[in-house]
Amino acid sequence: MKLARLHELVGRRTQWQEQVTSLKRMREWVFTAEHLLSGAWALSEETLTNAAVAQRFDQWLDHLTQSLLADHYSDHERQCLEHFLQTTRSFRPHLILCYDVKGLPRTNNDTERYIRSLKTRARRMSGRKNWNSYLLRYGRSIAYYDGLALQEAGDVEIERRLKRVSHQQWRAARSTTCAGRSEQLKIWRFRHNRDHYLHALAMRWQATTGGT
Repeated sequence: MKLARLHELVGRRTQWQEQVTSLKRMREWVFTAEHLLSGAWALSEETLTNAAVAQRFDQWLDHLTQSLLADHYSDHERQCLEHFLQTTRSFRPHLILCYDVKGLPRTNNDTERYIRSLKTRARRMSGRKNWNSYLLRYGRSIAYYDGLALQEAGDVEIERRLKRVSHQQWRAARSTTCAGRSEQLKIWRFRHNRDHYLHALAMRWQATTGGT
């Protein structure tokens, strides 16, 4: 009985070994891309430029493309590699821009974390599962006000910055905000009260065509 159980366990391990090896190879593609884009290979900051990173990264992508044509991959692994190459080359023009601009972060991780925390606080204040109602009420510029508050700028500093905005700039910003809010309201009404929204559109269309 114990010997049969042992053979069963070995059989299961052999069955999954090929898939585990394939997953490790695919994971290595992601780790290599991160290593090249992070610039961890550079000997000094002087050698870390957009051109140097782009050269290494593009050479590695070309190598992956050649391996896709020459090496043996399973159907699933080949499909994943093709998708990886297609996605990476699509984002390639915007991946390597930060090394020649001082202070520009390499990733937007900090921005994503801040947006997530802003949404969480908005949901807690409004008591809702999403922050759409909060965003519709206070506008898309709440992130700027929240950022100033987190920096402890104070009312005096906020007022000083607002005074630098001209009347024309304020009118343009208000027009953009109203247009964005209107678009968000249309999306919300279409999702939550679709029949009424479509009926209102039909009535407006009839009124328009009837007068022409």
